[in-house]
Amino acid sequence: MYILYIYIVVFLFNMLSSTSLTSLPCKKQVRNVKPVSLRGRVVAHATRFSGVEQAPPDPILGVSEAFKASTNPNKLNLGVGAYRDENLQPVVLGVVKKAEKIIFEKNENKEYLPIDGLPAFRQATVTLLLGEGHPAIKEGRTAVIQSLSGTGSLRVGAAFISKWLKGSSVYISNPTWGNHRNIFGDENVEWKHYRYFDPKTIGLDFKGMLEDLSSAPAGSVVLLHGCAHNPTGIDPTPEQWREIAKLCKARGLLPFFDVAYQGFATGDLDQDAFAPRLFVEEGLEVMVSQSYSKNLGLYGERVGALVVVTSDKKTVAPIQSQLKRIARTLYSNPPTHGARIAAEVVNTAALFDQWKAEMHEMAGRIAKVRGELRAALSAKCPERDWSFVTRQIGMFSFTGLSPKQVENMTNKHHVYMTRDGRISLAGLNSAKVEYLANAIVDSVRNVNAV
Repeated sequence: MYILYIYIVVFLFNMLSSTSLTSLPCKKQVRNVKPVSLRGRVVAHATRFSGVEQAPPDPILGVSEAFKASTNPNKLNLGVGAYRDENLQPVVLGVVKKAEKIIFEKNENKEYLPIDGLPAFRQATVTLLLGEGHPAIKEGRTAVIQSLSGTGSLRVGAAFISKWLKGSSVYISNPTWGNHRNIFGDENVEWKHYRYFDPKTIGLDFKGMLEDLSSAPAGSVVLLHGCAHNPTGIDPTPEQWREIAKLCKARGLLPFFDVAYQGFATGDLDQDAFAPRLFVEEGLEVMVSQSYSKNLGLYGERVGALVVVTSDKKTVAPIQSQLKRIARTLYSNPPTHGARIAAEVVNTAALFDQWKAEMHEMAGRIAKVRGELRAALSAKCPERDWSFVTRQIGMFSFTGLSPKQVENMTNKHHVYMTRDGRISLAGLNSAKVEYLANAIVDSVRNVNAV
């Protein structure tokens, strides 16, 4: 009897196992269920991720992917903002190699850094930003945290604004670096545009900028590019910076500087720090994101900092504690190697002098191809004014090309660039200037901009 009972149970089990779930009587069909084999049996498995939407491709990194896929021998990658030498090859600065040798000879360990970073780097970076012996540093009115280059520093700043400056909107230039909107938006910080680029002059819409910032509510945050505006390459003049500082002070706006190109724009560290230093000297509190990707070529090392300059030293400790708390949840501790390189370079006189010379060389090469490109465009298309090419500064040039004209640049001439018409002159050499000029002239003459 017992054996018969076991036989019946096994028989019923096998019958149920071989029966499809969809054939069982039920009031509601099971959807998004896929059969999965498990030791010879068929079981149902429903994914929890069926509602995940495909994210749009990154507008900048996608350019590099398209460039790599192209087999055309004349192809040009003018999308990504990374410096290349005259042979269009990546560069590791000589001063970086020297600093690395010194670091390796010290036989340093690989222990975690403090949450707010390497102390020697933190001191070096705020000094580089504000200048040696600046009153804000002497008086202890700066909070400084090492972070993951410019992007990480901006993200920590955005999280700080979200938590401690609740209700503040961030005003961002139109156009701006594509990641700015996502960085603040993902921290639930409302962002709005202020006018910046004038397509008629391919220059600064200063009047529109002042009008929009004048209407910003008191307490709003204004994101400003410290130098070499990305993507336009158009910076305010010193006089215009003074007017912007005056407006921010009168309206109670908090400037947040994105300083990604200090020393790389003009080749002069002090000249490129003019705007944030001016605002601090005018008595404004500021937040500043710094990056060492471009000026020291430490792209993959992710070296940067967030600096907060306050008017009251009593607020520094609480600010520092909250920045550390944010960093702890995002990445816990910043990376060591790049910070050691930057600190070694800035804090060693001989290395610092070599770095300034190499920066001047990089900035000079870009200025050289700017001049060559303007000359070539003026010769090939004299009916247009190409002076904006040399009026702009830094790594990028905003050509004014429309998306349709950019498509022609890519599809016909294999020049890879972002759809807004920005080109990275760091990816151009003298040998390719003629080819690029021909592509631009063909696009503006033969492709309707609309």
